[in-house]
Amino acid sequence: MRITRRDRRDVRLFLWFSLAAAVISAYFGYAVAPASEPPRAPLQSAFHGALTSLMIATPIILFELGSRRPGLLRRLRRLPLVAYFSLKVLFYSVVIIAGLLVMRPSIDAVFRTSLVFSIAMAIFANVIIEIGGLLGYGTLKGLLTGRYVQPRREQRAFLLIDMKDSTRLAERLGPIRFHELLNDFFRDVSDAAFETQAEIHKYVGDEAILTWTAGKALADGDFLACPFIVRDLIAGNGDRYRRRFGVVPAFRASLHCGEIVAGEIGDARREIAYVGDTLNVAARLLEAAKARGRDILVSADLLEAVALPADLVAEPLPTLAIRGRNAPLEIFALARVGQK
Repeated sequence: MRITRRDRRDVRLFLWFSLAAAVISAYFGYAVAPASEPPRAPLQSAFHGALTSLMIATPIILFELGSRRPGLLRRLRRLPLVAYFSLKVLFYSVVIIAGLLVMRPSIDAVFRTSLVFSIAMAIFANVIIEIGGLLGYGTLKGLLTGRYVQPRREQRAFLLIDMKDSTRLAERLGPIRFHELLNDFFRDVSDAAFETQAEIHKYVGDEAILTWTAGKALADGDFLACPFIVRDLIAGNGDRYRRRFGVVPAFRASLHCGEIVAGEIGDARREIAYVGDTLNVAARLLEAAKARGRDILVSADLLEAVALPADLVAEPLPTLAIRGRNAPLEIFALARVGQK
């Protein structure tokens, strides 16, 4: 069975959360060890705390990560918020109380203190996972470390992916089912992003914006395969799309690179924004893809900066006039060798 980058990402998250929980719980166990116990008791309590955390944290972390993957747990997230929240509280309560009772059968002051601590840890971990899923862990890391407190210039490559015929599909499916179609479509885009180590910048309607730092992206041209990986994933899930929605989605895409300014923006809600002509050009390329009947367009600027993978071919097209640029933009249609 092939292990995807998403699988490896989830394994890393599981290990980091488990390690953090064990270290914090070991310190908690050391700190709450009764002073009346023998001198070795604090160390035993630290080990006891770490072991307890693993018994409690393991099923909770697996539940949270599993609820973001296809299957029963993910379907539970579609329940009304109150019902889903109630199920989570019940599950958390059973896991926490059972774990504590296994490690400390007597309900004493230490047990009650450990119960409060375990609940607080579960809530904190849940908040981190939810925010990471909402913003992306890369964005969350940037916000927490203050990397983009001051705007900074960066060289980045961008991929814009836009679903074809989305208006017609929305009219046929209705808003609820079209939202479900978009969600499945973006999941395939996300899997391709994991495979090519892309950062998902944001979703805008039926469009996804992916980005790579120039150093990582330009080291080789493998990231150029990202839209083709999306296409392969959609084709592999074709039966599921047809069964649920009666259609297999298709898309257009554009690739471009250049300098942008990255920085935190917003007040009531903050995010990391990319500002500059590079994204505007990528958007114009996406419009040109529709006008010229091509699925994937790439700028000459980007092709000059990377090595084209052997299984891809770039077909030159008539230049594209871009407002604000002195010279027209050279563009190419990107395809797999032997395909159009």
